[in-house]
Amino acid sequence: MDNKAVLLNANDLITQGDNEGFLSFCTEDTEWEFVGDKTLKGKQAVREYMETAYLEPPKFDVEKLIAGEDFVTAIGKISLKNESGKVVDYAYCDVWQFRDGKLDKLKAFVVETGSR
Repeated sequence: MDNKAVLLNANDLITQGDNEGFLSFCTEDTEWEFVGDKTLKGKQAVREYMETAYLEPPKFDVEKLIAGEDFVTAIGKISLKNESGKVVDYAYCDVWQFRDGKLDKLKAFVVETGSR
Protein backbone atom coordinates (compact mmCIF):
# COMPACT_ATOMS: atom_id res chain seq x y z
CA MET A 1 0.00 0.00 0.00
CA ASP A 2 1.46 3.40 -0.92
CA ASN A 3 1.60 6.21 1.63
CA LYS A 4 -1.42 8.06 0.19
CA ALA A 5 -3.53 4.91 0.50
CA VAL A 6 -2.31 4.34 4.07
CA LEU A 7 -3.38 7.86 5.07
CA LEU A 8 -6.76 7.61 3.34
CA ASN A 9 -7.47 4.22 4.93
CA ALA A 10 -6.41 5.44 8.37
CA ASN A 11 -8.57 8.58 8.09
CA ASP A 12 -11.52 6.49 6.93
CA LEU A 13 -11.28 4.51 10.16
CA ILE A 14 -11.44 7.73 12.21
CA THR A 15 -14.63 8.80 10.42
CA GLN A 16 -16.11 5.41 11.37
CA GLY A 17 -15.20 6.01 15.02
CA ASP A 18 -12.47 3.34 14.96
CA ASN A 19 -9.64 5.20 16.70
CA GLU A 20 -7.79 1.98 17.54
CA GLY A 21 -7.93 0.97 13.88
CA PHE A 22 -6.42 4.34 12.98
CA LEU A 23 -3.71 3.94 15.63
CA SER A 24 -2.71 0.60 14.10
CA PHE A 25 -1.39 2.66 11.17
CA CYS A 26 0.86 4.72 13.52
CA THR A 27 4.33 3.98 14.88
CA GLU A 28 4.52 3.41 18.65
CA ASP A 29 6.55 6.62 19.06
CA THR A 30 4.41 8.70 16.69
CA GLU A 31 4.67 12.43 17.28
CA TRP A 32 1.99 14.98 16.39
CA GLU A 33 2.79 18.68 16.43
CA PHE A 34 -0.16 21.06 16.23
CA VAL A 35 1.72 24.22 15.22
CA GLY A 36 1.19 27.00 17.75
CA ASP A 37 -0.68 24.70 20.13
CA LYS A 38 0.71 21.40 21.44
CA THR A 39 2.81 18.36 20.63
CA LEU A 40 1.72 14.80 21.37
CA LYS A 41 4.44 12.19 21.85
CA GLY A 42 3.65 8.50 21.56
CA LYS A 43 0.63 6.45 20.62
CA GLN A 44 -0.90 6.68 24.11
CA ALA A 45 -0.84 10.50 24.03
CA VAL A 46 -2.55 10.45 20.62
CA ARG A 47 -5.13 7.95 21.92
CA GLU A 48 -5.96 10.23 24.86
CA TYR A 49 -6.20 13.24 22.56
CA MET A 50 -8.58 11.41 20.22
CA GLU A 51 -10.81 10.40 23.15
CA THR A 52 -11.40 14.05 24.05
CA ALA A 53 -11.17 15.76 20.64
CA TYR A 54 -13.30 13.25 18.74
CA LEU A 55 -16.44 13.17 20.91
CA GLU A 56 -18.12 12.11 17.67
CA PRO A 57 -16.22 10.90 14.63
CA PRO A 58 -14.89 13.89 12.68
CA LYS A 59 -15.90 14.59 9.11
CA PHE A 60 -13.02 15.03 6.64
CA ASP A 61 -13.01 16.64 3.22
CA VAL A 62 -9.57 15.95 1.77
CA GLU A 63 -9.14 18.39 -1.10
CA LYS A 64 -5.61 17.47 -2.11
CA LEU A 65 -2.95 14.87 -1.32
CA ILE A 66 0.65 15.50 -2.34
CA ALA A 67 3.15 12.65 -1.93
CA GLY A 68 6.91 12.53 -2.24
CA GLU A 69 9.58 10.36 -0.66
CA ASP A 70 8.41 9.52 2.89
CA PHE A 71 5.94 12.41 3.11
CA VAL A 72 2.27 12.98 2.32
CA THR A 73 0.70 16.41 2.63
CA ALA A 74 -3.08 16.53 3.04
CA ILE A 75 -5.00 19.75 2.53
CA GLY A 76 -8.67 19.96 3.38
CA LYS A 77 -11.40 20.64 5.87
CA ILE A 78 -12.44 18.87 9.05
CA SER A 79 -15.53 19.31 11.21
CA LEU A 80 -15.60 18.35 14.89
CA LYS A 81 -18.33 18.51 17.49
CA ASN A 82 -17.20 20.32 20.64
CA GLU A 83 -18.21 19.65 24.27
CA SER A 84 -21.30 21.90 24.00
CA GLY A 85 -22.53 19.98 20.93
CA LYS A 86 -21.68 22.70 18.41
CA VAL A 87 -19.98 21.66 15.15
CA VAL A 88 -16.75 23.57 14.55
CA ASP A 89 -15.22 23.72 11.06
CA TYR A 90 -11.49 23.93 10.41
CA ALA A 91 -9.19 24.22 7.41
CA TYR A 92 -6.06 22.13 7.73
CA CYS A 93 -2.77 21.27 6.14
CA ASP A 94 -1.24 18.10 7.57
CA VAL A 95 2.30 17.10 6.68
CA TRP A 96 2.80 13.42 7.50
CA GLN A 97 6.16 11.70 7.61
CA PHE A 98 6.13 7.92 7.19
CA ARG A 99 8.50 5.34 8.63
CA ASP A 100 8.36 1.71 7.53
CA GLY A 101 4.94 2.29 5.92
CA LYS A 102 3.39 3.80 9.07
CA LEU A 103 2.37 7.29 10.16
CA ASP A 104 5.32 8.51 12.19
CA LYS A 105 5.31 12.30 12.48
CA LEU A 106 2.60 14.89 11.89
CA LYS A 107 3.01 18.63 11.55
CA ALA A 108 -0.54 20.02 11.53
CA PHE A 109 -1.55 23.55 10.62
CA VAL A 110 -5.19 23.96 11.69
CA VAL A 111 -7.32 27.12 11.50
CA GLU A 112 -10.89 27.45 12.74
CA THR A 113 -13.16 28.72 9.94
CA GLY A 114 -16.54 28.79 11.67
CA SER A 115 -19.10 26.98 13.77
CA ARG A 116 -22.71 25.91 13.47
